[in-house]
Amino acid sequence: MAQTILVTGATSGLGRAVAADLAGRGHTVLVHGRHSDKVDDVVGQLGRDARGYVADLASLDDVRRLADEVASQEDGIDVLVNNAGVASPQRQDSEDGIELDFAVNHLAHWLLTGLLLPKIRQRIVNVASIGQAPIDWDDPLLERGWESFRAYCQSKLAQIAYTFDLAERLDGGVVVNALHPATLMDTQMVRDSFGRAMSTVEDGVGPVVRLAVGEDIDGASGRFYDQTRESRAHEQAYDADARARLWEFCAELAGEDPHG
Repeated sequence: MAQTILVTGATSGLGRAVAADLAGRGHTVLVHGRHSDKVDDVVGQLGRDARGYVADLASLDDVRRLADEVASQEDGIDVLVNNAGVASPQRQDSEDGIELDFAVNHLAHWLLTGLLLPKIRQRIVNVASIGQAPIDWDDPLLERGWESFRAYCQSKLAQIAYTFDLAERLDGGVVVNALHPATLMDTQMVRDSFGRAMSTVEDGVGPVVRLAVGEDIDGASGRFYDQTRESRAHEQAYDADARARLWEFCAELAGEDPHG
């Protein structure tokens, strides 16, 4: 059965390939990107059922506008794929003054997911990483100890911790999982950040699509996968107190908690 699937960061790299795969299976793909010309290009390639949405996830106001537009224009979303991400080569702040990797990779998706929850019918997929680092609560936004790889890994650990928390809150009503799609896929972000690739984008597509629409995932929620194999995340993701502190921190940064 055709489903409506929102993919963030769908104009390049893994997101674009996942969008193409899902559209090829007959699903209606909602394409999100930062630039309207790139969104239009992908929508044009995917066909008439695809629809585009433009928003900069480095802006919480843009995230809210995106959620409002999707909620007002779509009857519902079967699957949300939180894929958009950055890996900053130097410390930058978002439009809201929040360390950029944390702002885009985690906080924006935390807010977007919460705002769209009433519209989501089946699944949420959080694209994370096998590279994870615990949050240092003495310096959660790395204002003193910023390092590129740590900032990225900390944001991905946050996504996994959020996955576990949200799955518990939703209690099977909507299936929520996170995954490491593939190691150092050949994307512009990886080339810019690491200088080399270890796998192809296509290596990551199958695992993401499986969590989005695979029949064998029904009922499996609150899990972290290394590609298609269930795996164990960093220990902090299983610490209920740390997860609660992270959730409260996100609500403080966003100025709201839309999860109900």
